[in-house]
Amino acid sequence: MTQCPETIGRSPLRVDGREKVTGTARYGQDLKFPGMLHARVKHAEYPHAEILKIDTSRAEKLKGVAAVVTAADIPGKPAFGAVIVDNHPLAGGKVRYLGDAVAVVAAETGEIAEKAVSLIKVSYRELPAVFDPREALEPGAPEIHEGGNRINHHKTRRGDVAAGFREADLVVERSYTTQRVDHTYIETEVVVAYLEPDGTLAIEGSHQNIFSIRASAASFLGLPLSRVRIVQSALGGSFGGKDDCMSVLSCRAGLLALKTGRPVMLSNSREDSLVESYKRHPYFLDYKVGVKRDGTLTAMEIRVVADGGAYASMTPFVTWRSVVHATGPYRVPNVKTDIYGAYTNNTYTGAFRGFGSPQITFAYESLMDEIAGELQMEPLEFRRKNILRDGDVTATGQNLDHTVSVGQALEAAAAAAGWAEKRKRFPEENRGRELKRGIGLACSYRGVALGAEGVDATGAIVRVQADGSVDLTTGLVEMGQGLKTVFSQIAASELGLPIGRIQYRRTDTSSIIDGGPTVASRSTIMGGAAVRKAAIAAREKLCSAAAEKLGAAPEELAASGGKILVRDDPERAIDFTEAVALALAAGLSLESFAWHVSPPIWWDEEAGRGNAYFTYVYACQAAEVEVDPETGKINVLEVWAAHDVGRAINPEAVRGQICGGVATAIGYGTLEEVELVDGVTKTMNLDEYLIPTAMDVGKIHAIILENEDRCGPYGAKCIAEPTAELCAPAIANAVFHATGKRVRDLPLNLERVVLGYKLVKKKRRAR
Repeated sequence: MTQCPETIGRSPLRVDGREKVTGTARYGQDLKFPGMLHARVKHAEYPHAEILKIDTSRAEKLKGVAAVVTAADIPGKPAFGAVIVDNHPLAGGKVRYLGDAVAVVAAETGEIAEKAVSLIKVSYRELPAVFDPREALEPGAPEIHEGGNRINHHKTRRGDVAAGFREADLVVERSYTTQRVDHTYIETEVVVAYLEPDGTLAIEGSHQNIFSIRASAASFLGLPLSRVRIVQSALGGSFGGKDDCMSVLSCRAGLLALKTGRPVMLSNSREDSLVESYKRHPYFLDYKVGVKRDGTLTAMEIRVVADGGAYASMTPFVTWRSVVHATGPYRVPNVKTDIYGAYTNNTYTGAFRGFGSPQITFAYESLMDEIAGELQMEPLEFRRKNILRDGDVTATGQNLDHTVSVGQALEAAAAAAGWAEKRKRFPEENRGRELKRGIGLACSYRGVALGAEGVDATGAIVRVQADGSVDLTTGLVEMGQGLKTVFSQIAASELGLPIGRIQYRRTDTSSIIDGGPTVASRSTIMGGAAVRKAAIAAREKLCSAAAEKLGAAPEELAASGGKILVRDDPERAIDFTEAVALALAAGLSLESFAWHVSPPIWWDEEAGRGNAYFTYVYACQAAEVEVDPETGKINVLEVWAAHDVGRAINPEAVRGQICGGVATAIGYGTLEEVELVDGVTKTMNLDEYLIPTAMDVGKIHAIILENEDRCGPYGAKCIAEPTAELCAPAIANAVFHATGKRVRDLPLNLERVVLGYKLVKKKRRAR
């Protein structure tokens, strides 16, 4: 009786829903302060060049200009970085990509600031550049940062790969590529920096990770952390994109605010965002796989090169997640994987929903279908033979000691999609169709939370007020995923209150200690666990205060239905607010802070082995498509997405995450690409960068599987990122089923599908 029946496993209205649908939510662009200045950026003119001179004199003399800053004005450290300190908010000695800033102007209006930017003259000495990450790793390539162009090298090693290939009856080698993708959030990046009366620098805006942004800004500005306050506005989308680039904007705006003593807004136009903000990594993937004639996998040798662009950003962490998962959810006894991140003079790359999994999932799930084809096996049967099961050991040597549900997800998606019947029927029907039908699927497994990337811990504060209402504070942020609602449900459950009694406070670095970033689908499993602990602590205080009046020991009491009651005699009860009054009268603090640390994990970088994550989630998606062989147009008709979430605390929120992730993956698979030519961005707005609309997504069937996990609150694990990593390979496999054309490069655009289809037909006629 510790859970209110209206909370866990139910789907109450979102606690932030009303403000969003009524337009009262306060986004970064809504911020207004008296005397606020507007900032604009002078970007680089070459992707790689030495800066010889910056002349800001004409800009400074323009009426309405309050300040112009360059790297010479930086009071602290000129660069920041989560792993490698190499990201320069203001370029000093040289520029490394066209999104670099050489100067920033603050003026009375944006128009004046733009005019001033045009008056800044910069003299450069152009340097040799490199745009292909594979070339960047070659000896003699132009050096972008001192020490060479290799950002990192991660590996996994298991068994004896050479012996595994000798054991194989068939060795299959394939290469795949994935593209550079923009986050394309509705709201572009925006911050407002201002000085509070005590001299603290406050920065409000569309922040995703407030504590890492604070650390970057404080270091850049030469301020102690306690003198920098980061406040999150309502966030108009992020998908991993508002981290490093928000640090960059915060550094620039903060510098101008300190120099002028006035509030400064700095916001990116869509064009600025496409040129400057980091993207999803393009990958070049080479797979060599050994397999027996009965379909048993014997060995995998994998080499991947990721384009990190001008700065390291999250490349070491992104590629580490890739190396852990590179073999997919399959039993492979012999593995050799090497993944490299490389600097280039392209737009830099970083966190994006999926974080290194969408690229490798496209490769290994396309490959599973290709191997099945070589063996003349049905793709579903081939996967059934090789998927991980309870107690199996991963490519990194980790024993899976939880429910391994990839098989359950595979069967659920295949059954719901009518897989067996459509695989047989579509090829026959396609002979008489102009538009060809096909169906494909893809499976994945994914490590939950940060894993061995770093220590994973976070906190929560529950404050019970005198009137029985509750304030809830965490260091994690709401960015559309429903965090506020799920955390409020957890607190309400443990306190026995309706969710309307919980008030989730907006995230602010001054209100709670650093609890890590809102990334890696860690919010529910880590933050939710902290909220639950804090709420339990608050409940225990109330039970202690109410025990004497109820004539029972504190451990015999529970919270339910707005009351504190005797668990075995629920008629003996007092109102929640009465228990609050008793606790306050006894001098008890009704503020409870809890800290949650993940179970122990480990990773040996040198050996390429370890228990990389404390638990995993499993999924399968099937996609049915219709392809026009004359135009190459792909219509995604239906998607069946089966995901094991551990426990669905809010089923509708889970369904929303599945639908959003599938829509993102459809764009990734069929439409989206940031085109760079010699470092120059060619897709400069949404008329050129195509994202899927409601007409492109088709019908999505969300299949929620629940196998409760001991590590999460109420058995919950995660859902956000796994939903976005599967649909692209499922579509590619469906296109092959429909047309006989295997597309190994993303996106599956019109040219690749139509030209490939015609080439296949010509080859068949020649035979």
